[in-house]
Amino acid sequence: MSLINKKVSDFTVKAFKNGEFIDVSLKDTLGKWAVYFFYPADFTFVCPTELEDLANKYEDFKKAGVEIYSVSCDTHFVHKAWHDTSDTIKKIQYTMLADPTAKLARDFDVYIESDGLAERGSFIVNPEGEIVAYEVNAGGVGRNADELFRKLQACQFVHEHGDEVCPAKWKPGEKTLKPSLDLVGQL
Repeated sequence: MSLINKKVSDFTVKAFKNGEFIDVSLKDTLGKWAVYFFYPADFTFVCPTELEDLANKYEDFKKAGVEIYSVSCDTHFVHKAWHDTSDTIKKIQYTMLADPTAKLARDFDVYIESDGLAERGSFIVNPEGEIVAYEVNAGGVGRNADELFRKLQACQFVHEHGDEVCPAKWKPGEKTLKPSLDLVGQL
C-alpha cells in the first residue's frame, strides 16, 4: 500500500536539539516542508555516516524552507549521549526525534517489529502534512543527502506548479514537462 498523500498522524514526542530536550508535535511541523529521516539506532555504523551527510546539507534544506527530523526508536537521552560522545554527531543541528514507543515508525510504516528498530526511511512531507515522496532502504545501504535534496526541490516545484512535472534527474532551472495529449508518444 502506498503512503503517497497519506497525512501524518498526530503525535507529540521528546527530542534533542542544540543541547536541549524539547517536545515536538505534528502541529509544530505543519505549515512548512519537512523531511523525516528514520534510521535504525544510535551508536551504530551506517547511521552516523548518513546523519553527518544530512548535517552537512542542512543549511541548503533550511534555505529551501525545510526542517529535518531524524528519527530512531531510541530515547532523547540516548540522542544526547550519542551527541556528547561522537564528533560526527556533534555536527547535527537539526532535530533528533525520540520514538521509543515506535508510534512514528509505525505511522510511517518503517517499524521492524521483530527488532524494535526503524528501517532506513526518508519521507518528504508537504506543508499540509502529507507524504509526497519516500524511499526505504535495506539496513546496510546508506542514503545520499544530495539526492534527497534534489527530490525535495522537485516536490516543491510540482507543489507550486501543479500543471508541470519534473523529468528524471531534474534540477531547478531545468526544463519541466506540461502533460498534454501533444506529448503522448513524443518523449
